[in-house]
Amino acid sequence: MAYKQISAGGVVYRKGADGLEVQLIVDRYGKISLPKGKMEQGETVEETALREIREETGTIGVIKAPIDVIKYTFQHPVHGLVNKEVHYFLVESVGGETKAQTEEINAVEWHDPAAAWIRGTAHSYSNNIQVLRKALSLLGVKPSS
Repeated sequence: MAYKQISAGGVVYRKGADGLEVQLIVDRYGKISLPKGKMEQGETVEETALREIREETGTIGVIKAPIDVIKYTFQHPVHGLVNKEVHYFLVESVGGETKAQTEEINAVEWHDPAAAWIRGTAHSYSNNIQVLRKALSLLGVKPSS
C-alpha cells in the first residue's frame, strides 16, 4: 500500500506602488518554483500553506482562493511508493520581510505578472505551470501562451 503525503503552498501576490507583483522562489535545485511544504500533525491544508509560505519566504499572507490540487506519485527510499497531494492557494501578502529560508530555497523573487509568467514557465516544474496559469487567471491576468 502506498504512503500518502499531503503538502500545501501557494501563489503569493501583492499590490503596491509598482502595481501587481507575483512571488516566485528558486529552490535548492535551482528550479523556479512556488513555496510549499508538508502538512504537520493537526494542521489544515490552509494552515500548512500559510506556514510554509512564511517559513520559506518570510511573507505573511491571507488565503484568497483555492487554486488547484496536484496529485502525483514518486518513489521514496524509506516509504516506497508515495502518493503526494499538493494543495495550492492564491495568497495575498499582507506583511512580513521577504527573506529566503536558506536551508530550503536559494531566492525569493517578486515579478510583474508578465515577467512572472515568463520566469515561472522557464526551468520550472511542469505542474507549477498550470498552477501559475490558474492563479494569474484568478488575478485577472491572461498569461501569454
